Amino acid sequence: MDKLIYTAMTGAQQAMQALSKVSNNLANVSTTGFRADLQASRSRPVEGGGLPTRVQTEAESQGWDSRSGSVVATGRQLDVAIVGKGWLAVQTAGGGEAYTRAGDMRIGASGALETGSGHLVLGNGGPITIPPHQKIFLGDDGMISVVPQGQKGNVMVEVDRLRLVNPPSEQLSKGSDGLIRMRDGSEADTDAAVKVASGHLESSNVNAAEALVEMIQISRHYEMQLKAIKTAEENEQSSSALLRLGS
Repeated sequence: MDKLIYTAMTGAQQAMQALSKVSNNLANVSTTGFRADLQASRSRPVEGGGLPTRVQTEAESQGWDSRSGSVVATGRQLDVAIVGKGWLAVQTAGGGEAYTRAGDMRIGASGALETGSGHLVLGNGGPITIPPHQKIFLGDDGMISVVPQGQKGNVMVEVDRLRLVNPPSEQLSKGSDGLIRMRDGSEADTDAAVKVASGHLESSNVNAAEALVEMIQISRHYEMQLKAIKTAEENEQSSSALLRLGS
């Protein structure tokens, strides 16, 4: 069988993987603080005997888009957006530390501060717990203060400070859960220079129009590879017919 069918198959396979990434980006176009996944592919000569007349498609990891999304005002006290560069530290399901730009925080039933996706928000001493209170305030440095329940409005108590970090982008990687982690598995140092804006949220950095155009291009590329596979099959059938006639 002509090697064309195998090279076309690799192209179709990579197109399906690329389509999966773009579809995931589109699905998260409204997800707070989401960072788009990037994808690319390149051609690689087929190794083996014979002349180098065939190439196959090979995926290349392009990581994720580190650009910030737009910031929108919500007026909600526990919504925070990172001003400029930086990340909010959260605890993963496995107990480790990871980072996010999703500042849609809430207070859980146990009083623990968590993100909208359920990850515990970390402070200087671990997960932050908010005591019973009348009012809550969040400073631009991440300091959380409350007016304790039953106290006068001028009695302010500092609870904890959000753990804010700002490691270099090249030291970070994005996990399948959408959270950002240090590549070497370590924990980033707290950066006091990182500021937040209360009452605001950062939107996803996915450009819906660009993602739709990319999806159409990948779909056409996939169809082209399927046509190449069909052509290889037709060529094989024609060759077999000619051999039968000559026998």
